[in-house]
Amino acid sequence: MTRSKTIPMSVWVGAARLRTLPLAVAGIVLGSLLAAASGGFRLWVALGCVLLAVLFQVLSNFANDYGDGVRGTDALRTGEPRMLASGRIDATALFRSVVLLALLASLASVGLSYFALRSLGWAVVGLFWGLGGVAVWAAIRYTMGKTAYGYKALGDVAVFLFFGWLAVGGSAFVQTLHFDPRLLLPASALGALSTGVLNLNNMRDIETDRVAGKKSLAMLFGLRGAKWYQAVLVLLAFDAALLFQAGTSGNAWKYLFLMAFVPLLYNLNRSFKARTASEFDVLLKPMALSTLLFAILMGLGSYWSQNL
Repeated sequence: MTRSKTIPMSVWVGAARLRTLPLAVAGIVLGSLLAAASGGFRLWVALGCVLLAVLFQVLSNFANDYGDGVRGTDALRTGEPRMLASGRIDATALFRSVVLLALLASLASVGLSYFALRSLGWAVVGLFWGLGGVAVWAAIRYTMGKTAYGYKALGDVAVFLFFGWLAVGGSAFVQTLHFDPRLLLPASALGALSTGVLNLNNMRDIETDRVAGKKSLAMLFGLRGAKWYQAVLVLLAFDAALLFQAGTSGNAWKYLFLMAFVPLLYNLNRSFKARTASEFDVLLKPMALSTLLFAILMGLGSYWSQNL
């Protein structure tokens, strides 16, 4: 009997793509700080949201590695190596890890929803269980399966909704137990910036995606159009954040988020000058970290404007 090859932990860590985690928790950071600004912060619920966001992101990364790997999409791509395409993980082991992570994310979603929302009744708890199920499905089906929506230019919509509306609005709601529709503005701002990270990624991969038959908005717009789309996303984030803060009470601290747009606009300027895949690749990390910075400054500014 032959022994299965042991996969080193470093390979699993590579598949998890740790550099994507700051962006994954940015929405939770912003939602939690906005909850604190309204006096509704709950530490254990916030930590549970962070854990859930990390599980969903790692699940998405594993599923993306598997889906693109079995299709051959990653064979020519630039940037961080994918574990299946590079032969460091076999397809069976990676698929099993996707199933395991989907189960863990589902259990965490059920537990967090019940713990945080049981006082509101089973209807609300059930609604969030349903949203958790949709999030698990979305994380898996981005690139996995014959009808993967990431191959049909729908990834931008998913990122906007899950990294923006659900992450910010959902994490604020489970702490305050109150839905404030005004929070859709900062949630949209973060969703737009998160979508900007994806768009940079898709501009980097525009040629290899075309060969692999993977449709993205960047590919449909063309490189020039995708760059202007990037500008629209940054401008949308700026306008949504400014509109939200202009409609709230408090002191000048609420405009602290404007500092985050210094590196964001610098990154945008560099994206207009970029031509090659490697030039776009180096912009991904700064864009993700600037988005996290926006979430922190937006949240802290909201909290300080109400409490200082």
